[in-house]
Amino acid sequence: MRTSTVSVICLSALTLSACAAARSAGEGVDTVRDGFADAATAPLEDLNLRRDAIPTVLLQAQAAPYDQRNLQRCPAIAAEVRRLDDALGPDLDEPPRQDGSLNSEIAADAAASATLDAIRDTTTDFIPLRSWVRRLTGAEQHSRQVQAAIQAGRQRRAFLKGMGMQRNCAPPAAPSWFTPRRN
Repeated sequence: MRTSTVSVICLSALTLSACAAARSAGEGVDTVRDGFADAATAPLEDLNLRRDAIPTVLLQAQAAPYDQRNLQRCPAIAAEVRRLDDALGPDLDEPPRQDGSLNSEIAADAAASATLDAIRDTTTDFIPLRSWVRRLTGAEQHSRQVQAAIQAGRQRRAFLKGMGMQRNCAPPAAPSWFTPRRN
């Protein structure tokens, strides 16, 4: 009786893990399908026929990285940091999110990313003298503008978190490791 119970439990566990792996593979296929159009049309960026807009919060950070207007209180600083987080992704001081992903899901995401990178590389490789084409079409200049805006946004976020620490604010208005002093 005991052996059959253990067998049923093991069989159930194997079935569930197989279902999870199949679901992960299916999600990986969905990721490739969703990103295929962007990867396949990557040459349009090189020819400067398609551009991603720079988020407004990054343009504002570029124009005035140390602006302190309307940032006297912790909630205002936290709101501005969140806006930058939305545009830039998590800051370096943030621990990686534990989303409960299974190893099979992580592997499926990695495989999907590698596939999309290969498609993007293949579609851009056919452009002869690609670096010159990017320069002549203005795509290289736009890429530099995007990188400058990202750098300004990171700089502003660091400045705001420093301001938050100075004002004894809790995260996200300060780094995640900062603990406000009790008054």
